[in-house]
Amino acid sequence: MWMESSVRSGASKFKQLRHFTAPALLALGLAACAGTPLRPVQKAAGAAQPLAHLVVATPDAEHDVMAQLLAGEMALGHADLKEASGHYQKAMALSNDPAVAERAAGLAIAVNDDAAAQRALDRWQALGAKPAGMAQARAELALNRGNAGEARRQLELLTDSGDKDAWRQFGRVLVGARDQAQAARLLEALATPQRLPGETQAWLAMSELGEKFGRHAYAVKIADAAVQRFRNAETYAWAAQMKFKDGDRAGARVLLQKALAKTPKDARLRLAYAGLLSQAGDYAGAAGLLEQGPQNADIYAMRAGLAAHEKNAKALAALYQELQKAAPAVRTANAYLLGQLAEMQHRDGEALAWYEQVGDDDIHAFDADLRSALLLHSQGRVAEAHQMLEQMQLSYLNQPAQLRQAWQADAELYLREQKYAKAEAAFSHALQVVPDDPGLLYDRGLTYAQAGQIDQAVQDFQRLLKIKPGDVDASNALGYTLADANRDLPEAKRLLSAARAAKPDDPAIADSWGWLQYRMGNLDQAAQTLRGAWLARKDADVGVHLGEVLWKLGRTQDAQRVFDEVRKLDPHSSSLQETLKRLHP
Repeated sequence: MWMESSVRSGASKFKQLRHFTAPALLALGLAACAGTPLRPVQKAAGAAQPLAHLVVATPDAEHDVMAQLLAGEMALGHADLKEASGHYQKAMALSNDPAVAERAAGLAIAVNDDAAAQRALDRWQALGAKPAGMAQARAELALNRGNAGEARRQLELLTDSGDKDAWRQFGRVLVGARDQAQAARLLEALATPQRLPGETQAWLAMSELGEKFGRHAYAVKIADAAVQRFRNAETYAWAAQMKFKDGDRAGARVLLQKALAKTPKDARLRLAYAGLLSQAGDYAGAAGLLEQGPQNADIYAMRAGLAAHEKNAKALAALYQELQKAAPAVRTANAYLLGQLAEMQHRDGEALAWYEQVGDDDIHAFDADLRSALLLHSQGRVAEAHQMLEQMQLSYLNQPAQLRQAWQADAELYLREQKYAKAEAAFSHALQVVPDDPGLLYDRGLTYAQAGQIDQAVQDFQRLLKIKPGDVDASNALGYTLADANRDLPEAKRLLSAARAAKPDDPAIADSWGWLQYRMGNLDQAAQTLRGAWLARKDADVGVHLGEVLWKLGRTQDAQRVFDEVRKLDPHSSSLQETLKRLHP
């Protein structure tokens, strides 16, 4: 939009200098050749050549415009603005081209060389600078010097110049100012409803700039004034955004309705309005709005999200069918969403087929591959799942975020298979990508604990607590691991006491505390705590713990009933099988 081209950082305004083309340099060089001192080339000794009577003169480097321009470009290529500025100062002195003086001025301002900037500006003006460009540069220099009065005078000249880009240049000057508070004051003083031009984008840009500078009241004032003056979809939409930021959702909805009335097919406005409706809890209204009118990938995705949030299986199925019947190009563009919709309806085979169609250049390519690997594993195609993840680990070697996810997914699948050594290795690879990541340390610690490698588990949990002192989940994990291994019970008690104080109603922490009481020989207290945890959440491991404590109390029938419930929850519970072997040697 207008703001994207009008408001840029001070560094970015010299990007074009780094892309000076050879023809442009040649043009600048030729424009100055007439005034360049030349020296004759020495004639070679010996017989006279046919062209010996001609004298070819070439300038030395210090007096060669082309040489200075090329040197300046090379310096810009190395991001050395100071050296580039020096070369452009020399080129300016040799050239009669105002473009060279303009660039010399811009570079001098960028490196805060006020004296050089003043010389370049004077030279540029003498060579016929356009008033708007000159005012912009002099305003930049004045702001660099902290001279607000002169900056204001030049900015007034700029905005009164009638130049079609005047207000865009005005925004650039303010964004590039070192003193943003001063720039904000100038914005409010000069970009008023009385002075702004008859162009919607200029008003919106100034309002947006006010918001960037933290002058919200000014941004709202300009947005409201723009609505009153133009009454078009763009001004209604921007004013609605201001209302929303102020918490006035009702006001924002009214303005978005007006914007949509102006451009009912505008996908961006429909999405914004649907977002407001959904935040207000009107999911049906949001879905109905999006179903009407032209569709795009974002609208399809939001419709799916709304249906999933409402657990509306009928709407999900209808959207899936609608997309399946769409044109081939639409299906291809939405292949990832089609895969997700198929998964939601438990059509795993179809989901895999859709994910296969997601292109390598699609922003969802990684996610499609990851979902495919998980689906393959759930279908029992374990080797294929790990093979796909291994390929992803190679493909995304230079993309840390994706590489970490690929290793983590591999580890979690190995955990499901109870292949603890491979799971630990995969978690370790992920930790090489993001060292000391709390989530990975936690998961690897749990993996070590399940594998019976208690020392390694304790090390990971202790390391995690150094990174996140007092973390409740880490404290619970370490406390439980120590209690389960029947070692350092006082430390386990300290950790679990702190975890219970932080989350007194957490069933997982209650389970850990009850198991600690069992290890400490407090069977009645252990049974009471574990029964509470079991009633709060029917988790297989909690049930196994409660059953074992009841068994040790001699309440074997009660214990057997709990074990039967656990067997229904998880017929393949390894902890239940191990416990029963101990209790029935």
